[in-house]
Amino acid sequence: MSQPDQIADLTPQRVEQCFTRSDGSYLFARWGRPIAPIAFGIQDDTLSILKGAIQAICTMVGHQVAETDPELGSNLMFFFFREWAELVAVPDLDKLVPDLAPLVDRLTAADANQYRFFRFDDDGGIKACFVFIRMDDDMAGVPADTLCLSQVVQSFLLWSDRAFSDRSALAKTPQGHVILRPDIAEIIRAAYDPVLPGMARDPSHALRLFARVGQVRQNERVQ
Repeated sequence: MSQPDQIADLTPQRVEQCFTRSDGSYLFARWGRPIAPIAFGIQDDTLSILKGAIQAICTMVGHQVAETDPELGSNLMFFFFREWAELVAVPDLDKLVPDLAPLVDRLTAADANQYRFFRFDDDGGIKACFVFIRMDDDMAGVPADTLCLSQVVQSFLLWSDRAFSDRSALAKTPQGHVILRPDIAEIIRAAYDPVLPGMARDPSHALRLFARVGQVRQNERVQ
């Protein structure tokens, strides 16, 4: 599908689906503080790609990247590993992720290769995200730029657990470069508009978010 078609296909219903969970509840949240990232288990060249993806999306939405978070030190943590059991041995991780051992057991039983755990401020905004990536054969076969951008995109908003189950958040240019899918980029940009709340549980929020997408498009045409 071409980029213009992807944008044209965006509707209020599709926006709502992006934040409607498997149990039918609507839940939206964005980061409420600067992002202070750190990554474990990857080489320097991949780390540079990961940091570049974080910086690119922060620049796109006007959000800040920080060296440290005053409460947690680092609040966006990426863990790359071979087996889920390795997480149990990470010092103090069980203090950041409640019930870590039972979670590891469930993810192992499900043969999962990724998981994201979010923590929230008192007002509901995201204050921390822990991204766990088990490098099984499928993950190991994904190019570093694709893997990093995909994981970063999924950590910038509290997407539905089904948001990308049947369609990637990424696309490729005719030249073969991996980019953020244009419609997803529009949603993220609109989601960080200060006029919108940092957290929402009412599906009517999707209508406001879609309206902001329209405003973003209008501003771009004027420019």
